[in-house]
Amino acid sequence: MTSALSGRVVLVTGGGRGIGRGHCLALAAHGAAVVVNDPGVGRDGSAGDAGPAADVVAEIEAAGGKALAHTGSVSSWDDVGDMVRTAVDEFGTLTGVVNNAGILRDSMVATATEADWDAVIAVHLKGTFAVTRHACEYWRAQYKAGNRIDARIVNTVSGAGLWGNVGQSAYGAAKAAIANLTVVTAMEGQRYGVVANAISPLAMSRMTEEVFGGRAADPALDPARSSEVVAWLQSAESAWLTGQILRIDGHKLSRIEGYTEAPGRYAASDGSSLTFSEVGQAVSWLYATSPRGLAGPLPAS
Repeated sequence: MTSALSGRVVLVTGGGRGIGRGHCLALAAHGAAVVVNDPGVGRDGSAGDAGPAADVVAEIEAAGGKALAHTGSVSSWDDVGDMVRTAVDEFGTLTGVVNNAGILRDSMVATATEADWDAVIAVHLKGTFAVTRHACEYWRAQYKAGNRIDARIVNTVSGAGLWGNVGQSAYGAAKAAIANLTVVTAMEGQRYGVVANAISPLAMSRMTEEVFGGRAADPALDPARSSEVVAWLQSAESAWLTGQILRIDGHKLSRIEGYTEAPGRYAASDGSSLTFSEVGQAVSWLYATSPRGLAGPLPAS
């Protein structure tokens, strides 16, 4: 075990299996005390037991680390509040959270049910917000009391949220929203010492087993591949980085950039609003498709 995260107390949601388990073990190995949150539900959010969270705690303690299990649901406002209070009561503080909990109920837009949409949004988006909100409430109060805050939030997004994926409207929408929530949290939290970033891990887990299928043994898809990145993001070294997304693909780490305005602007030459026909010409020019050869030199803006 190292001491890079000595004195840190980190809450990890969905920490009982897969990617979350890897995060918990890595954080503990670097010296953090870890709150392992996992209600033990199935891939679709059904059923549940305390086993996975307790098992990870046992692993950490067997290696000489500090951890405790919490089996509440991130979709429950009260359960999340209890997670934060439990961390503070047990370890004296909370210095970071890793929002990793998730479920899947994939379906096409035309056949999706309201119940499935609500369940996925509740765990991914509401859950990420609820944990972030309760943690930030604690840190803001500590800051107002005169204490120095050096806190970290690490959210989890995915390719489905960044670029879309057929059959994952709820999951993709939630992950896209989490990317934006990361940016907003970074803007708001910076004034009182809270840094917020996100990771986009490419890994084999219960969430992705249907996608990767026969690649279960591929070391590039080891669910623990992103955990050292998470540990670094929870460390003092990462204080300068906020509002960013890091993509982890096997041994490769890359930076994800958000929405940007593409080069070039089409504007009406007389400064008035574009007419109906001009809109068609403008869009064709912007996308360089121009089926009727209407694109021409960039009008003065």
